[in-house]
Amino acid sequence: MHTSQETNPTPTGRGVAGAHGATAPAPDPAGAPTFAHEDVLPRVPLPTLEESCERFLAWCAPLLTAEERAATEAEVAAFAAEGGVGRTLQAALAEYDASEGVHSWLDTFWPYRYLGRRDRIALNANFFFLFQDVEGVEGAQDDQGAQSVQDGQGVRDSEVRDPDQPQVERAAGLIAGAVHYKRLLDQERVPPLVQRGQPQSMEQNKYLFSTTRIPGPEQDTVRAPYTAQWPGPSRARHIVVFHRGHMFRLDVIGPDGTPHSLADLTAGLRAVRAAGAQPPAPDTSVGHLTTMARAEWAAARDALLACHPRNAAALDDVETALFCLCLEDFAPADTQQACDELLYGDRGNRWFDKALSLIVFADGRAGVNVEHCELDGTTILSFVDAVLGTPASEHASRAGARTQGAPTPRPIHFELDAALRAQVRSAADAFAEYGENTATRTVSFDDFGAQHAKSLRVSPDAFVQLAYQLAHQRAKGRLGATYESIATRQYRRGRTEAMRVVTPRIQRFVAAMEDPAADAATRRAALRSAADQHVTRARECQLGQAPEQHLWELELIQRRRGAELGVAEQPALYRSPGWVIMRDDYLSTSSAPSAHIQYFGFGSTSPRCIGVAYVLLPDHFHVYLSTPRPVADQMHAFAAELRTAVAEMRALLNAPE
Repeated sequence: MHTSQETNPTPTGRGVAGAHGATAPAPDPAGAPTFAHEDVLPRVPLPTLEESCERFLAWCAPLLTAEERAATEAEVAAFAAEGGVGRTLQAALAEYDASEGVHSWLDTFWPYRYLGRRDRIALNANFFFLFQDVEGVEGAQDDQGAQSVQDGQGVRDSEVRDPDQPQVERAAGLIAGAVHYKRLLDQERVPPLVQRGQPQSMEQNKYLFSTTRIPGPEQDTVRAPYTAQWPGPSRARHIVVFHRGHMFRLDVIGPDGTPHSLADLTAGLRAVRAAGAQPPAPDTSVGHLTTMARAEWAAARDALLACHPRNAAALDDVETALFCLCLEDFAPADTQQACDELLYGDRGNRWFDKALSLIVFADGRAGVNVEHCELDGTTILSFVDAVLGTPASEHASRAGARTQGAPTPRPIHFELDAALRAQVRSAADAFAEYGENTATRTVSFDDFGAQHAKSLRVSPDAFVQLAYQLAHQRAKGRLGATYESIATRQYRRGRTEAMRVVTPRIQRFVAAMEDPAADAATRRAALRSAADQHVTRARECQLGQAPEQHLWELELIQRRRGAELGVAEQPALYRSPGWVIMRDDYLSTSSAPSAHIQYFGFGSTSPRCIGVAYVLLPDHFHVYLSTPRPVADQMHAFAAELRTAVAEMRALLNAPE
């Protein structure tokens, strides 16, 4: 899951690792405009062919046998030789990078990587955040030493007294915060993010609101503001609210552009709950269609448009909405279920193509599901921190919200024929089965966090990545290709870089930990050495000094322009053991450091991969794991070994040296 468009699974990268040290200051009208730095940020550096080939060989070598290394080295030499096809492809990429209007040599790469994928994006590509609970909403936690709800079913006394109070109040507050953030963006009053003194690209913020991925037969497109088709920020005033598979258009901004008050929003949401109290007619919840593989959903969308003229208006309501709000009619029994529902819950209550879908459960717990094609985790973290870091009443006040009367929810109705109803039913059944075939697990370390790692004089991210490798070796009996997403937003239109974690020093560290004859000093030295190499590689990735995306884009140039360039066949490099094995994930990892979220998660990237999404904060460390159910036992073994690995590494570094 999180596969690429190719047959070889490749992680998409949530793009939040490397966000440590970022600051998101309070909006300041006197500060720099939000997009002030976009055209003066440095360009993503284009590596030379020699640099990427050399790095590729170094990165894949630890995963290969001697025979596989030799075969890979031979293909790299042929690819990079004078007169070789690599030179031709590199020249074409350099020419493109220098072309007028091109912001980065990755400008074509990113749409292909995200919009070109043909499998379903629900669970496979979208990611989620589970928000921290607000006062009075205490979610049950996971089985790793946490608190469960009183009756075991996740239903609280407060709900018995007033069943919808926690939900509608939380949802109204989230709407108010989101609308305030949008108004600040429209006025360019969200200060540019700064990380370690460097301004970061804010371009992705243009895709937070009124942005929808549109399925296509061969490649998807994006309907969004700030484009030639839709200049400037979105002027939409409505959101789409889901409840029990019903869809409603709800205005959250008045006709004069003034946001509705919290009381108005609460009343409007109560009206939605009342109007959607009964489930819709069977096979009519069109949101199910967004769980289909992309080409199938594209054909179904065309069928919707052809079925009845009113369907175009219904799609327009959904696609132009500021965001989706999904009101669930149940309270999850525990944190594990809450995370799973945020990742792949459905019941027709989602539109997975929408950039932002805020999800609020019956007990007031909440989170967000994010469509990934234009948004990485760093951008969502800034949005979430802004929304959750300020009380809802203050958001409403700062946005100038006032009472205008409760907005009236208007049903969004699709006309469906028998064939479309059958497709809705089929999509619902197929996605339910797909979700059932995914195993997940939450793991919490409430006595360990980034500050503890720093006190042991080791990089927090390096510490946990080494722990993942040791746990994987013990759970599966081997090391395997591991992906970590590294943010590169200090560059113009920067997104992420693909880091491959397994290094020779990590191999030596794991070997030392598994060697009964190795003493503590040897193990400790191996740990520190591996951590240092990890930090060095992460810094190189942040500087754009990584081979994978560069070489991948050269391959894509051959696919797009091979005949024109005289490179008719795929270069053998891309069938070499090194290329195939380095990109066949056993672990796909990404970090989301924010005090406002409990868990972050995404699907795994291959039939044997474990997706590892983690929230590493100063005093605690939360992990969400996912993998295909046939290999669930290995994931649970990994979770158990991760606890042991963290404890052993802490003890090792705590011991006198």
